[in-house]
Amino acid sequence: MKKLHVIVISLVVIGAIVYAQRGSIAQRIMAKGIEAAMSTDTLAELGEGLHVALCGAGGPLPDKKRSGACVAVVAGGKIFVVDAGTNGARNLNAMRYPIGKVERVFLTHFHSDHIDGLGEMATLRWVSAGHTDKLIVVGPTGVKRVTNGFNDSYSQDSVYRHDHHGDTVAPLSGHGMIAQAHPLPAAGEIITVYEQDGLRVQMLAVDHQPVSPAVAYLFNYQGRSLLVSGDTAKSANLEQFAKGVDLLIHEALAPNLVNIMNAAAEKTGNAVMAKITFDILDYHASPVEAAEIARDAGAGHLLYYHIVPPLILPGMEAAWLEGVDEVFSDYTVGEDGTAFTLPPGSKNIIQTRTGM
Repeated sequence: MKKLHVIVISLVVIGAIVYAQRGSIAQRIMAKGIEAAMSTDTLAELGEGLHVALCGAGGPLPDKKRSGACVAVVAGGKIFVVDAGTNGARNLNAMRYPIGKVERVFLTHFHSDHIDGLGEMATLRWVSAGHTDKLIVVGPTGVKRVTNGFNDSYSQDSVYRHDHHGDTVAPLSGHGMIAQAHPLPAAGEIITVYEQDGLRVQMLAVDHQPVSPAVAYLFNYQGRSLLVSGDTAKSANLEQFAKGVDLLIHEALAPNLVNIMNAAAEKTGNAVMAKITFDILDYHASPVEAAEIARDAGAGHLLYYHIVPPLILPGMEAAWLEGVDEVFSDYTVGEDGTAFTLPPGSKNIIQTRTGM
């Protein structure tokens, strides 16, 4: 009993000492952690092949597990980002994907939830690596107007950062974005918008009417492929170019859940939400329709993103997926941080992260 008493007192004393020194202990841990992070080359660790991670798996409404639409594709040690929704850049940083190695951003369309993180993406890329070259943003016609707007909005910020940090961190030649605009491909056509070092990125039209232009992007590298849908209703054109793709990354909206939201809005007299929840039903694919595309295209795996509505209550994911298993079983419901790797010379589709 006396021995136990001594042990308890010893533990209390140790705890008190640790508590008193918690600040200095935290600083030492922080220093080690930062050193490890700065010396880690996450992209090199990924190895060869085509890699993808969701830097934003959600839609416009708040969801703790899903930020605004953002997909990071890694090939040959470079990062290519499709859309730049809210928190996309910060999620890349949290996943230890160096923003300074973002080579291109590809925009699918110009809805706010797909572009509202673009200014931060360009700025963090610039100052994190001291870039002397501007970020190239690829998109359909209209992309120049978007980038010009962000460039104007961040113009004073660029002056402040250069005045404070100089050319080592913020060379003015690297501030901002340059747009590369492409005309909307006709139905049945696909155009190459990037081809370098074995990576080919192609653009195709999708159906997001009345929003136009709206496009998807097909990536091919080292014999592996993935397609990012952007926002679209069920699209025969997308299905055509998704034939045999290894990984189909497709948006989806669950009508059964949105109809519940609509009924609640009508009942409570919320005319704005009633109108929104009615209007959005006709220009997004349902989870079942996305599964049908994956099945009919012979896709290797389906990764859901731009998930609407937010899945914030127990059981909502099961309701969101209602009917999917009867159509296509090789799927993943994405969250921020969900990641896959497609090794070369293989048919393997390997999930490397489930979330943040």
